[in-house]
This record gives sequence, structure tokens and C-alpha cells, in this order.
Amino acid sequence: MLFEDEPLVAIFVEEALNDAGFEVILARNPDEAEAAIRDSIDTVSALVSDIRLGEGLSGWELARLARERSAGLPVVFISGDSGIDHTAQGVPDSVMIQKPFVEAQLITALASLLNDRAAAP
Repeated sequence: MLFEDEPLVAIFVEEALNDAGFEVILARNPDEAEAAIRDSIDTVSALVSDIRLGEGLSGWELARLARERSAGLPVVFISGDSGIDHTAQGVPDSVMIQKPFVEAQLITALASLLNDRAAAP
């Protein structure tokens, strides 16, 4: 599941995830993201979210909502300026990637979280 409101970044991240073999559910604003969490959270293996998504809930809040519905869901946050708040605002055991980033950073972070989840008892 991908939450990103910047069209060019959304295209870049969606293509990177597709190229790595992931199917992507894209939400471009907080309302779409809330609907995706409500309707599809049981079918997703991870969440990649920008922090600022316009009016409404932030990526921090959406990740907490997703974790309420799917405990332990791997979460990767991406942001150009909110990384310093990750420790205080991010969900536990998540990863923060600062924009701009390269595809390999995103895929490595996501793979690491998914491997950790699979290895957990």
C-alpha cells in the first residue's frame, strides 16, 4: 500500500515497487488512504507512506491507523522534511527514508522489514 500525494514521486515509487514484484494500492490523499486501510488492509503486506499528504490525516496518523488494524505491518515512511520527527511520531519498528532517495534504498528497507516480520515467532 502506497500513500503519496506528489504525482511524480508516486509514479517513481509505484514503478520501483512494481519492478520489485509488489502489487501496489495507491492512495493520493488522506481520504483515499483511510478508505484503502478500511477496505484493503487485510490484503497488503506493507505500507509505504509520505508524511504530508495535504488536508486531513498525516502519514504518521495513517500508519497508526493501519497498525491498529494490522499489528506488525511493515511501514516505511518517506519524507523530504519530517524525518527528524520519526522517533517521536513514527510507529515502532518502522523505517524512515529521506527524499530524495534511490530505488534501492526503498526496496532494501521494505525487504528488511518483511524479512524481520517473517522471521518473528
